[in-house]
Amino acid sequence: MPELPEVESARRVIERHGLGRRIVDVDDTDSYECRPHAPGEIRSALVGRRLTVARRQGKSMWCETSGVGRSRQEGPTVGIHLGMSGKIVVADGRGDEIDGGDYWERGRAPGDFRFSRFSLTFADGGSLILVDPRRLGRVRLDPPVELLGPDAREVTPGRFRQLVMTGTAPIKARLLDQNSIAGVGNLLADQALWLARLHPARRVSDLVRSDVDRLHRALHRAIEAAIGGGGVHTLSVIPFRKPAAACPRCGAPMQRGTVGGRTTWWCSNEQRA
Repeated sequence: MPELPEVESARRVIERHGLGRRIVDVDDTDSYECRPHAPGEIRSALVGRRLTVARRQGKSMWCETSGVGRSRQEGPTVGIHLGMSGKIVVADGRGDEIDGGDYWERGRAPGDFRFSRFSLTFADGGSLILVDPRRLGRVRLDPPVELLGPDAREVTPGRFRQLVMTGTAPIKARLLDQNSIAGVGNLLADQALWLARLHPARRVSDLVRSDVDRLHRALHRAIEAAIGGGGVHTLSVIPFRKPAAACPRCGAPMQRGTVGGRTTWWCSNEQRA
């Protein structure tokens, strides 16, 4: 599933090529992807407006919209959730990709929109498309973003300590709780805990301040590395999350278990319980 770095990359695609362009058509006919809205509801709300700002908090992304015509009254926000396999692709009027990653590099010809679940068409002929082969994404108006926890990339050390050092949950489960810290998924959590040399099942009540501060720094390093590298799959410990693998730092066997309901890997030597 896309984690914070992938969603941030998608947000930047919208920011680079989707803002300030007048919307003249919307394809919201996929009633599952656009639930709970009926077909045409999102279209009616957006035609004539422009995307003004692309925002992200954790794994959630949304765009603010302008008024229609000369109206200064802002329009609704448009929430876009990528799901398991969603990508934001920006194309020109001929269907040629302008931005959005490797969608057409996977053997699809320009203009092949078979997995388009939602799209905006701009007055200049270009389009912004949610490409989602597994159809697990979602588009909705005015999503409840106020329910999200602080963004994992932006949270301060002090706030991070407050959020982490409460209760008795395993530290990995706390990292995965989007209401506590928004944006951390399974792979990002494993990378951060490996960098911080913390066992994923260790109870947060057993951590001291230096542990949590080290984890905060490790999480930030992991996020920036994933954004720079193109996604969480590029992180350094991820290739070693497999049977018979050795820790790339010390050579000890990697171990596997389930923490917080998720498959988890850690170094048997440096991440002792």
